[in-house]
Amino acid sequence: MDHDEPITGSRLRTPRAAAAAGILFSLLLGLAITLINVSAPSHPARAGDWLTDPARRAAIAVALNLVPFAGIAFLWFIGVVRDRIGQREDRFFASVFLGSGLLFVAMLFAAAAFTGGLITEVAAGSASAPGPDTLALGRQVTSVLLHIYGMRMAAVFTLSTATITLRTKVAPRWIGMLGYAVAVVLLVSVGLTVWAELLFPAWILLLSIDILRTRLSRAPGTAGTAISAEA
Repeated sequence: MDHDEPITGSRLRTPRAAAAAGILFSLLLGLAITLINVSAPSHPARAGDWLTDPARRAAIAVALNLVPFAGIAFLWFIGVVRDRIGQREDRFFASVFLGSGLLFVAMLFAAAAFTGGLITEVAAGSASAPGPDTLALGRQVTSVLLHIYGMRMAAVFTLSTATITLRTKVAPRWIGMLGYAVAVVLLVSVGLTVWAELLFPAWILLLSIDILRTRLSRAPGTAGTAISAEA
């Protein structure tokens, strides 16, 4: 083994497949949000209705099973964006971008785990199953975690990401401006309508498609440069 080999020769490179992480996240989260909004009641006082309906409970279970994969894809998407920015990354916006993204994933997982626990207890049908008041409280906690705190973190993430894309010009200007609009809607519409939450994965989908398109269009030129350098 040659011990004089430079460390930079083994530098990790971002996999090309990682550019599709944002697309995967958008599709999974969008489907999960749709299933939850259709199956679960918007009012916490009606918490027992959907838990006692097998069809609606199964739909919620499918949505909860999608959440971990959506969270993993979102973490990959964060890495892809940081890789795209490179040395132009600003420490302030990078901190807000990373912190809000991690908090969003944490709240998403917490809401899914809490709801999953309620479904498991009700499905077991044991004597210690939670009563209507406990179910209503659990539904309220889940709603606060996901629809209020989680979506506000999503709004902060969108705002910081849009600012980064505009300052570094790594994406078209219209995508950055649209990100500002999405962030404002997510902040203002919290508690008004749960369907506005679909704007977040929709904007991530647009940005991810642009990142993937740019990466694929630059791939042939990059390969050619590498071959010329080796020659």
